[in-house]
Amino acid sequence: MSHGVLIKNSVNNTDNSLLRSVKCASDVDNGNVFRLIGVSTIAGEGEVWNAATPITGGLSDLWMACEPEVVVTVSGTKQFKGINPDVRDFYNVAWNVFTAFKAEKGNIITLSADALGGSKASNEYVVAVDGSFKLTWGASAISGLSLKLIETTYISIADGTIGTQRTAAYKFEVVAVA
Repeated sequence: MSHGVLIKNSVNNTDNSLLRSVKCASDVDNGNVFRLIGVSTIAGEGEVWNAATPITGGLSDLWMACEPEVVVTVSGTKQFKGINPDVRDFYNVAWNVFTAFKAEKGNIITLSADALGGSKASNEYVVAVDGSFKLTWGASAISGLSLKLIETTYISIADGTIGTQRTAAYKFEVVAVA
């Protein structure tokens, strides 16, 4: 199974109030969205926020996973980073702390097809939905986090071959957050 890949094409990375350290009870792919449900109560995690799936009536004020994609390879009790260059194998493991950013109107991001739910068909938007970390294809924006398709594109994937090394992706603009 391939995991979602996120490219932040035009996102405010200089405002630290738009970045958070987060953990979740579920595995989370980059590009997944979630709500923050409070600060961790575990000692030493005073700046770590707990994440949960979006809920109906709470599809705005969402955050998006954006941890640098360094795949962890596990062998017995040992973990090795950087052996596998394929970013499609990366995901944020449940209960491990990762980075998230606050989606704002005007942000431009690219998401791999694996990061999205539903079917593209003639849909031109991806929107937050109840109970899902994945943004889902839709015909129009909603009253909540909504991204409008700018173009169909691809993400180059290093795989060590002369093959196509591409995976389908879509470039979006955030058009609504509330």
